[in-house]
Order: sequence, then C-alpha cells, then structure tokens
Amino acid sequence: MPGMVIKNMSFKVGQTLTLVGIPKPDATNFAINIGPDEKDITFHINPRFNAHGDENTVVCNSFQGGNWCEEYREGGFPFQLGEEFKITIAFTPSGFQVNLSDGSTINFPNRMGAEKYSFISFDGEVRVVSFEIK
Repeated sequence: MPGMVIKNMSFKVGQTLTLVGIPKPDATNFAINIGPDEKDITFHINPRFNAHGDENTVVCNSFQGGNWCEEYREGGFPFQLGEEFKITIAFTPSGFQVNLSDGSTINFPNRMGAEKYSFISFDGEVRVVSFEIK
C-alpha cells in the first residue's frame, strides 16, 4: 500500500536523510524508496517483520527497467512493532550508508550512479513521525 510520497526534493551526495517512524502494531513490513522518479528505485530498504518468507530481516534492493535487481541482506534488526525507530541514510560518493538504531550499518551501492535523486516514498505499515534531509 503506497504511503507518503515526496517529489521534487533533492537528495544529493553529501547529504543525510533522517527518518523517525513507528511501525503499526500489526505491521508485516515497510519500505523506504529513493530514486529518480516513480518508475525506478535506486535504493529500496525493506525491514520485514514477517513478509515474503523473511522474519526480522532488512532487505535492500534496486528496481530498474521493471525488474528487481539482486537482493542484499546485512545489518541488524532493531525494529519493534509499535515502537519508534530512527534510521539515517548518508548519501556518499560510493553509495548509501544506513545507520540503524542498534548501531549496525548497511552499505548499499549507488547502482544508478546519479549524484542526486528527487523521488522518495514510504510504503507499508509505518507511520512517519519526522523526515529530514540536510
């Protein structure tokens, strides 16, 4: 289920996106998508409580040309149903460095290679409390 969509807001190399949210008490999963437009996603981060055969796993991927690319799984799983979390995503020259609230990190390559992306969306069972790019 599509949630909040942010268009025409640039997220550039050197900036950090900070998200505070609360998964719904019965959430199965939620996702943050960053890309050039609505059709392609350069960075999809999908914490899964119990979805697509995964339990308590963070799955990252890209969606290009109508197809999902290779899934990437690393980092911890600090998310609790109904409890506030914070994620920071630093956009570095080599890709996206995600810091989770348990201190674990995920490094994901910038597969599309652009220096800025202007489309960000949040999907699934999560309430966004605050969102900031700086």
